[in-house]
Amino acid sequence: MSGKLYVVPTPIGNLEDITLRALRVLKEVDLVLAEDTRVSLKLLNHFEISVSVHAYHLNNEHHITKKWVDQLKEGKQIALVSDAGTPAISDPGFLLVRASIAEGVEVECLPGATAFVPALVMSGLPCDRFVFEGFLPPKKGRVSRLEFLAAQNKTIVFYESPHKILKTLKQCAEIFGADRPASISRELTKMYEETLRGSLAELIDHFEETAPRGEFVLVIGPEAKMQD
Repeated sequence: MSGKLYVVPTPIGNLEDITLRALRVLKEVDLVLAEDTRVSLKLLNHFEISVSVHAYHLNNEHHITKKWVDQLKEGKQIALVSDAGTPAISDPGFLLVRASIAEGVEVECLPGATAFVPALVMSGLPCDRFVFEGFLPPKKGRVSRLEFLAAQNKTIVFYESPHKILKTLKQCAEIFGADRPASISRELTKMYEETLRGSLAELIDHFEETAPRGEFVLVIGPEAKMQD
């Protein structure tokens, strides 16, 4: 009998955000596949969960996905987690989910933490229609992608690292327009959580004076005329 793959979201900062259902699943499965076993073991140990944990990340997923799908087909119950948030959302997981489905293995994704949702809601920008872009291409195709997104009549959501956020803001200002409304959230659910709102130009000014720290969610709204 085929096993089952559970996609289990984990807190993006505050451990209280894990669900009772996620804790039950993590206790009941045969093993856990983790983006970084050290990070996941801290979470599991905190909740006194003893289970076998194996590495599953961007550097090995292409090579070991078949191995774990074979385990699922033999009846294993496996939970997939990332360091924070929902696996496969700008994190490893898509390949395993796709391969499991292709082999007839049941997949169940639990609801739970994802950083872009609270950032989008707290931005105060239209969230009835939006594009989740995740991380932009590091080099090739970056400008053309931004030009495409600038023409969308929707709010755009990006993930960005602290050492690239100022560069991204400046590129967005050039392509979207410096007066485009935007919001930046960082360190969501953590002690130093912060959300800044204003034009792209105002956000650039802020981070030219204040060193960026933490992981960022950048939300860019449509032009004012598009919001009417």
